[in-house]
Amino acid sequence: MPRPKHHIVLVPGLFGFARLGGFDYFMHVEEALARRYWEQGAECAFVLVSSPPTGSIVHRTQVLMDAIQQSCGEGAGHIHLVGHSTGGLDIRLLASPTGGPDLPDWFDRVRTVTSIATPHYGTPLAYFFATLSGTRLLHALSLLTYATLRFGGPPLTVLAPVIASLGRVDEAVGLQIKALERIVDLVMSFLGEEGQEEVREWFDGIRRDQGAIIQLMPESMDIFNAAVENNPSLRYGCVLTRTLPPGPLRVAKTLRTPIEALSAAFFSTLYVGAGRTSKVYPPPNPAPEVRDYLEKRLERTFDISLNDGLVPTASMIWGDVLWAGTADHLDVLGHFRGERDLSHTDWLVSGAGFREDDFDEVMDAVAEFQLGRALV
Repeated sequence: MPRPKHHIVLVPGLFGFARLGGFDYFMHVEEALARRYWEQGAECAFVLVSSPPTGSIVHRTQVLMDAIQQSCGEGAGHIHLVGHSTGGLDIRLLASPTGGPDLPDWFDRVRTVTSIATPHYGTPLAYFFATLSGTRLLHALSLLTYATLRFGGPPLTVLAPVIASLGRVDEAVGLQIKALERIVDLVMSFLGEEGQEEVREWFDGIRRDQGAIIQLMPESMDIFNAAVENNPSLRYGCVLTRTLPPGPLRVAKTLRTPIEALSAAFFSTLYVGAGRTSKVYPPPNPAPEVRDYLEKRLERTFDISLNDGLVPTASMIWGDVLWAGTADHLDVLGHFRGERDLSHTDWLVSGAGFREDDFDEVMDAVAEFQLGRALV
């Protein structure tokens, strides 16, 4: 007897990619969900979306629609949308009934919309990333993300001085671009010929189009939420993350290499910025039952300063809360320091302490939600 078929569409956030230079951004999520579907007697196939890394949400959503049309536009099987960070906004826009009457044939097969650490009400860091200094950090952070995930560690000890030099670049845009090009060239030297073209395109996309940065400001998200309605025929779920303030003694215990010290310094800067919630456009207070759940899970009083280093936790609430816990922005995708499985690689040293058992909890919750079973 054939197993029921499900299509799981994975949409990355800022800096995100489907596969880049031989590395699969969602590989841990794919492996975990495929195993859970099989154990439940169902079959799933994955659609990996190569979204413009910092492009506008409208542009990203069009790329998302094209990817679904090409991969599962014909045939049968339920479709589940999963968006990490900004990807959660892409899937909300796609799923909204306000998109107009010309919906594709496959649209009626969409069943769930799952956002993971998504800034539904914006993030204060968008203000910083829109500045010249923030743009330099954005470039360095994108490089750190890719190089750590792709190479693991050794090349980063070479890259660290180049990344640090971004903070000393003259205000002239020309010099800033030259510094970025030096970084790209250095990454290429470790890649070889295979994958060089797609990596260059990815870096060029970040430099060329940063529309999503402006759109992630709380003021912009206020307009987005007024215009983008939920689809009443779909189920919406969310995964919430927060991490502890980056105390020097706690983080120092996790550091093993100079590049991890650089990563920890990045995280400290990001964490402080993400906690500066807008006084004019703050996220709404969670419902009492959601607040009680969060305070139980997080073992502390809930307030709007909580964040995962990039997004305020209160900004992530949209639909049913599937899981909430201590994790940084990429931990919940499987990008953390593994203890049993060394294929897990941490890219942003936060000291959150997220490990394999926590990742299993997140994937259990997402799979159960998609298959329509009881939630955690």
